[in-house]
Amino acid sequence: HDVVAFVRSRFNVPKVGHCGTLDPAATGLLVVVLGKFTKLSQKFSGEDKVYEGTILLGRETDSQDMDGNVIRESDPSGVTEQMLRDTFAGFVGDIEQIPPMVSAVKKGGERLYELARKGQEIEREAKPITIHSITMDRIELPYADFTVSCSKGTYIRTLCHDIGEKLGCGGCMESLLRTRVSSFTLKDSLKLPEIEKLQES
Repeated sequence: HDVVAFVRSRFNVPKVGHCGTLDPAATGLLVVVLGKFTKLSQKFSGEDKVYEGTILLGRETDSQDMDGNVIRESDPSGVTEQMLRDTFAGFVGDIEQIPPMVSAVKKGGERLYELARKGQEIEREAKPITIHSITMDRIELPYADFTVSCSKGTYIRTLCHDIGEKLGCGGCMESLLRTRVSSFTLKDSLKLPEIEKLQES
């Protein structure tokens, strides 16, 4: 929303929208639509996405990432590189995922993160998602870097949590970078300071 407000005020464009939020701890690509193209925001939000992430084994948090409170720590030394690769591979395909409490999913008219702030935890329904592919980029246990291509509605921090649970040692997302939304890529994007310079020229 800050990016949308920035673009709207800098370029004096009345209609500005974005195509899919990023978690506060995440970085990377945000597709912004202007004017009549705001009608396409839902279309692009529903397209496949690619993320680069890092998992930390041996730690669980209430938000499933490094921003949350630690709720459990375990010794992950029994996990081997092959076990980790096999577990990641087991999540490729059509699966079901339970959205985290700290998320924008609505339940009874309220967003889950609003209920979480009140100290409430409620039962959530599993949602169907698709993990198209996962590649392991670097493994230095208890950390591992990976790249995921997935469908709309996939929570990478929940993927990290579920993998940690499957391995028996727990896990959380250490970092996340979104590199692609549909045909839009991070390498073709502009950073906010670059957009400021465009406006100034």
